[in-house]
Amino acid sequence: MRNIIVASTSTVHGSGYLKYIIDELASFFKDTEEILFIPYARPGGITHDEYTNVARKAFEKIGKTIHGVHEFENPVETIKNAKGIFTGGGNTFLLVSQLYKHEVMQPLREAILDGTNYLGTSAGSNICGLSMQTTNDMPIIYPPSFKTLGVIPFNINPHYLDPIEGNTHMGETRETRIKEFHKFNTLPVVGIREGSWIRVKGDKAILEGKHTARIFEHDKKPYELSTGSEIIFS
Repeated sequence: MRNIIVASTSTVHGSGYLKYIIDELASFFKDTEEILFIPYARPGGITHDEYTNVARKAFEKIGKTIHGVHEFENPVETIKNAKGIFTGGGNTFLLVSQLYKHEVMQPLREAILDGTNYLGTSAGSNICGLSMQTTNDMPIIYPPSFKTLGVIPFNINPHYLDPIEGNTHMGETRETRIKEFHKFNTLPVVGIREGSWIRVKGDKAILEGKHTARIFEHDKKPYELSTGSEIIFS
């Protein structure tokens, strides 16, 4: 049974790393003392060790031990044996490239579908969808495929931003970009705002956290989904 948290971000404005969701994570990972961290997205270009230490300090507060997947010789077996997995944010293109390079995309998918507790934030949430094509990230490296884990039946747009009334910025809004995506693709897209997450348990996906989500379906007008609601597409 799938047991997943798909979070928009690891850090909300003015808060520490994972602080806004740490109580939820204490409950989510209550049955495991050790969590495998996948640091491949490397935000700001930090090293795998530096990134793992950031996650380690956060999880120490709830009595959990973090190990980076890069610390093991066989990442495939390490993922298969993990009791809990966390993939952090950063650059989705880099993350997906590394998952394919180390041949762990399929083993990670299988582990999640087999019931291993999985937490994703930002880029780590992007990869839960059917493709990474609704990421906000710059393509700093070219992955062999845009296909990702597909453990949820829709795509994610984390850090979703609403247009600011009166703003003179002439670039595309998030909504415009997702509409462009839907000119060539039919996959539903869920825009998750900062401080919110999707809790997937079995076949149900429930929006949780402070904010509504913006839902985009092909050839339909976007709409808001209230927190506490199940994500269901018509």
